[in-house]
Amino acid sequence: MVDEVGETRPSYGSEFEYEPPRVQGSAVGSLGGVVRPVSRLIAVDAAVQAPDTQLFTDDFGELDVVFDEAERVLWYYMAPRGRPSFTRGMLGDIRRFQSQASETIGGTVDSRETSIRYLVLSSRIPGIFNLGGDLQLIGRLVREQNRAGLADYARACIDVLYRNVIGLNCPLVTASVVQGHALGGGFEAALSSKLIIAEEHAKFGFPEVLFNLFPGMGAYSLLARRIGPIDAERMITSGRTYKAEQLYELGVVDVLAPSGEGERAFYEHIGRNGRRFNAHLGVYRARQRFADVSYDELNDIATAWVDAAMSLGPADLRKIDRFAASQDKRQTA
Repeated sequence: MVDEVGETRPSYGSEFEYEPPRVQGSAVGSLGGVVRPVSRLIAVDAAVQAPDTQLFTDDFGELDVVFDEAERVLWYYMAPRGRPSFTRGMLGDIRRFQSQASETIGGTVDSRETSIRYLVLSSRIPGIFNLGGDLQLIGRLVREQNRAGLADYARACIDVLYRNVIGLNCPLVTASVVQGHALGGGFEAALSSKLIIAEEHAKFGFPEVLFNLFPGMGAYSLLARRIGPIDAERMITSGRTYKAEQLYELGVVDVLAPSGEGERAFYEHIGRNGRRFNAHLGVYRARQRFADVSYDELNDIATAWVDAAMSLGPADLRKIDRFAASQDKRQTA
């Protein structure tokens, strides 16, 4: 049962006060512990663009996009310019990237397969995957009783999550490589991928219950389909953080990697299964059909989340402010 493996609940807000470990190999061209030949990587960045081989022409702002042409892996790393959460800016960049990636992949399909086999979400911030929703924005919108603005933000969240759930409607496998804290919406983002690889020091959790809310952008839908609704509810309502090893034992995490070697573990995984890619893709498609997550389901739950958020009282909003301040401490330049 989930409540038997969760850690003792930390003091209020301690998740966000976590000091991330030093992780090496975070530069473009060095994927985690694996230094891959630069000639095999196409960095989709204003500073590094190879003519005739670049996949995109746009700058995706708070995303660092890298195409590993040899392995047919398209990486997109979250590289926030402010707090490491899903701000409107980050969501907009992901939406633009997903749209262009879908068009690019669709334009390169031959009779058998696409030029991209794996679409991988990760983070450039050592020790942090993503800390979840933009709590500063959420708190402000609730205080203003701006229901339309809050609903618009919720839709922006589920729009990008749903596109990842369905793999952009392309014949590829989505993956998340988690090398640090994945909390709230960050945990939901990881869950939206078919394959989750987590480093041992990574921690996951849904802290929303601590300020009298619930995670409303896919948590229940995605987690319940992995471990069942009873254990999903226990995890969501516990307010606890969980170690990657605990979630691996529960079946939430697919591959457990030593600290600093998440990307190496990803490449080892696809290397072992390279000749069976078609079979694995078929299994993931079967899972999606069997445990289908519809946009309508996500939208209905997001609407319920908006209703709950609009009912928060002054004490709840003060707690949100404290969590938002903790997010701000992790801001990047």
